[in-house]
Amino acid sequence: MDSTSRDRWSRPGPTPQQLRVDLWIGLAVTVLALFSLTLTRSAGVFVLGPPPSGAEQVLWVVAVTAPLVWRRRFPEAVTLVTSIAFIAGQFRAAPESQVTSGALFAAIYALGAWGRNRQLARRLRIGVIATMFAWLGLSYSVTVGEIGPDTFAQAAGPVPPLLAAVVNGFLLNGLFFGFAYLFGDTAWIAARRDAELRTQAEQLRLSQAEARERAVIGERVRIARELHDVVAHHVSVMGVQAAACRRVMDSDPEAARRALSAIEQTARTAVDELRRMLGLLRASENATDDRQPGGAGMGQFPELADRARNAGLETGFGVYGDPVPLPDSVSQAAYRIAQEAVTNTLKHARATVLDIRIRYLAHEVEVDVTDNGTGAAPTGDRGLGLIGMRERVAAHDGILEVGPRTGGGWRVRARFPVPVQAEEQPA
Repeated sequence: MDSTSRDRWSRPGPTPQQLRVDLWIGLAVTVLALFSLTLTRSAGVFVLGPPPSGAEQVLWVVAVTAPLVWRRRFPEAVTLVTSIAFIAGQFRAAPESQVTSGALFAAIYALGAWGRNRQLARRLRIGVIATMFAWLGLSYSVTVGEIGPDTFAQAAGPVPPLLAAVVNGFLLNGLFFGFAYLFGDTAWIAARRDAELRTQAEQLRLSQAEARERAVIGERVRIARELHDVVAHHVSVMGVQAAACRRVMDSDPEAARRALSAIEQTARTAVDELRRMLGLLRASENATDDRQPGGAGMGQFPELADRARNAGLETGFGVYGDPVPLPDSVSQAAYRIAQEAVTNTLKHARATVLDIRIRYLAHEVEVDVTDNGTGAAPTGDRGLGLIGMRERVAAHDGILEVGPRTGGGWRVRARFPVPVQAEEQPA
């Protein structure tokens, strides 16, 4: 939030819960003030002179404290009403001044903390405080003539007693009103900073969401490009097999039959890959081009393990189960996931040991990459890499497991279903 935005920022009004709190606080302060008035009258402490009637005393106490019920909703009006009632009560010699002084402090604070119009709030508070000091000076000037000769009989300091009393009164009131003013401004600034942090957090959340969306779209485009290469390969193979079938159809019907079976199998595979590619492209119609070298697959796993060893990791690599032919798209997806997992280990995990395993199960192939690193939650580039893993696995209806290992380290395990036809391709 820049300086212009700060100047224009207006604090939102109080919530319903805050209004309910104000109601109970205002009522509680009013009850407390009435109780203080009862004690003052019972003790006969009438510092300001002979008090008015009991009903008028109650009236001034309620007039000063009850407006606190609306202190956050209408801070300007509450400050005006409270200050006027406080001075009027003092003028009428209402004996209660302890709780009502606190109510005046709360009103000035609320105006500083909740005033929507900052210029008006500033001028109004300065006006109220100046009026209070003017009233204090007037009170001193009126009562100075009533001071008896024995009032300062015990005075022993270097400052003249009357001057000391006046300065002390102004000092206490200066601290009283100064804290009310400064605390109100501090509360308003804290609320503005909280709003700035909330705005920045929301902007950061939106930025991260956009980055994740761009990463997903980019990954889908890369996957679709690889699937396009796979489909083009299968279509080319179908053309070659169809030409061979045409040439031997009369001379070798059995060879023609095998070629037709191969064409049928290749066509099914191509249609399946085409379905995946179109599904990805529908989700990323507006994606920009971001090329990535293709041609990777299960055959590149040993090279991947060698690169990890060359980077300084103690790397193990193993293949378990009986290898079966895989669709090119599945082979590429499995390799890309393992490649991303190894890259994350090298860049983020601070690991020393890496293990890469390929498991051929009954109708699935599993890629398992583990390390002994820190196993921290993925953030930044690593988090975007995991988005690509999930997209690749989802494109083939597979399962992805990413997270810390029980004994320490990190694991990435992806499982892809292997189509039955991939296991029964004719020779």
